[in-house]
Amino acid sequence: MVRAQPKGAIRVAIVDDHRLVLDGLTARLHEPSKGIAVVVAETSWAGLIAHPEFPVDVVVLDLHLEDGIPVGTKLRALGTIGTAAIVMSRHADSASVTAAMRAGAMGFVPKTDSAAELAAAIRAAADSTPHLSAPLAEAIASFAASPDPGLGRQEQRALVLYASGRSIKEVAAEMETTEETVKSYIKRARRKFRDVGVDVGTRILLRRYGVREGWLTPE
Repeated sequence: MVRAQPKGAIRVAIVDDHRLVLDGLTARLHEPSKGIAVVVAETSWAGLIAHPEFPVDVVVLDLHLEDGIPVGTKLRALGTIGTAAIVMSRHADSASVTAAMRAGAMGFVPKTDSAAELAAAIRAAADSTPHLSAPLAEAIASFAASPDPGLGRQEQRALVLYASGRSIKEVAAEMETTEETVKSYIKRARRKFRDVGVDVGTRILLRRYGVREGWLTPE
């Protein structure tokens, strides 16, 4: 989908692998009279790069595109050409937000937030100003103050899934691996937490920690 390019408006690209999400966000955000013009709406990173309207002023990028390219690589590539980036995601755990911001994102917007919040983030990014909602800013400040156990990506994913209430068997199915491998991930992760003085030895303690760090939402 290509939109007209009005003069003076922030030229925006949205990349999300769900077409309904793309269509909805494009309809809500494309308001040239208010300074935002969605000129690219693509379901893949490759589609964005190949689009005739690229590069743009701001890219709104889904955190979990199923393309095997780390989001950090994408953010650094955008930064190299002077394009600002906003990361959006269905989940906004503190670790993901912090990692995205450190990799060069100008903002992080959970998909549970409003289109108005995303528009505010886009305007801030176009002005080279980092933008996080107050709850996210508070969460990552707390995360930064917490001891870092140095979890690997798979260790954290296994721990988050397990903390959410899934069984070992269900976590293994979700991660497409064996139950023994999942047990190993969780055991190593708990040991790393113990080494930095954080007790997540039971599922209750793990869930409490996950809620505090933003991995999980309170029930």
